[in-house]
Parts: sequence; structure tokens; C-alpha cells
Amino acid sequence: VGEDRPLRPQGPRSGHDGEGLTTQQSPSAGLAKLLARIRGLRAKTIDNGCTEGEALAAAAKVAELLDRHDLSLSGLEIRASPCERRVFETHRKKRIPLDECVGAVASFCDCRVWREKNASDETRYVFFGLHADIEVAHYLIELIDGAVRAELGRYKTSRDYRQFRHQERHVANASFALGMVVSIADRLMAMKEARDAANESSGRGLVVTKRAVVDDELARLDLALRTVEGPRRMVSPMAYDAGGSAGERLPINPAL
Repeated sequence: VGEDRPLRPQGPRSGHDGEGLTTQQSPSAGLAKLLARIRGLRAKTIDNGCTEGEALAAAAKVAELLDRHDLSLSGLEIRASPCERRVFETHRKKRIPLDECVGAVASFCDCRVWREKNASDETRYVFFGLHADIEVAHYLIELIDGAVRAELGRYKTSRDYRQFRHQERHVANASFALGMVVSIADRLMAMKEARDAANESSGRGLVVTKRAVVDDELARLDLALRTVEGPRRMVSPMAYDAGGSAGERLPINPAL
């Protein structure tokens, strides 16, 4: 994840009637159905609050739906699809633990992501890729953000948390959230590896095709992206481990 200067206007993409990047494309029936399912999952999880387990189960389900959608397309259709951008606002000016998970979300969804500042000098993540992929990525980062908040709220009522002195609790909160998002990122990457292996066994190579399309379109944007090292964090090992354990204890079935 890097930071960049403001996005430069893009010229039209050859073979797309001069429209370039756009969110006005009419989705296919398959894409419309996929997006409807995502909205349904969002209503059951994000809108009502969810645990980490529910978030990861929803991630597995949405990955299955995404793979089904991809398998319904030909390589030619994928190469003809325009890339788009989808923004997730953090409403924070400083780095947050979610930074450690956003790259895994982008990889899980076969898209790219960078971090930039909005007009209020707040950090936001920009997902870039095919329409279905960035919609799923935005949904998952919303889901993870909500799950971390919910689990942290539960952790604050625990006996272990009450052992921290008042002046130590800010570090404990951040440490728990960090441990949790790192755990989620590791699980997502493992699920992604398993998905890629299963999809490659089909012999269609759609993952490679999608990556080539996204990389080509990203190069056309001519962004000045750079990698930025994050600040060193003070971490409470006990709180960090508690956050990590929340994910490690959870069985996940990618074929949910």
C-alpha cells in the first residue's frame, strides 16, 4: 500500500469507445446478481454488527460467489472489461491497524490498492480493478473494520483488559486491533492461495488474465505511487496475542 499524488485524468482506453474508466457500465445479469448477493450479505453483517468469525465466513461466501462469476466469463470478456476505482474512507488522519489488512483484501480480490489523503487530509484507501472485484474488496474492508470494532468492544469487558491501568489502555486497544487484523490478513492470504490453486486446476488461468488487465490499466494511470514505511508502534504483547487468538481459534471453510 502506498501513498500518491492526486489522481491524474486518464485518456480514453483503446477499444472502449473513448469512455475510459467509468462506473456507468451496464452490468451483466451475472454481475447484477453477484452485487445483489453482496448487498444481502452486507445487510446481514455490516448493518447489524458481526463477529470476526461471521466476517471471515462472509468473506469465504463472497469469494465463492466471485469465483462463480469469473468462471462464467471468457478470457476475452475479462480483457474487454474496464477497470474502475472504489474508495473506502477511514475518517482518520493517522495510520490505523486496518492498514495491515488492506493489502491482503486487495490481493484476495485480485485488485490493487493505494492509500491517499482526501480533501480533509484524512486517509482513504482506493481499490482499483474490475467492477465485481472492487465491490467485493470494499465490502470486505467494511466488514473487517466492523468486526474489529465489535471484537474490541467485547475485549474491553474482559478480565484481562481490566488488568491494564487507565493510561495503558490506549496501547492495549491498538494492540488488540493490530493483532486481530494481522490474523485476518494471514487467513485471507491462505484462503486466496487455496482459491488460486483450485482455479488454476480448471486450466482457464483467469487469475493471470485478470492481473494482466489490472496491471496494464494501472500503468496507464501513470500514478506516482511510493511505498511508505509505517511508524513504529508501542505494542502490548498480551493484548496483541488476544487479538490474534480470536482469529486463530476460528475454523474457516472456504467452500462455505
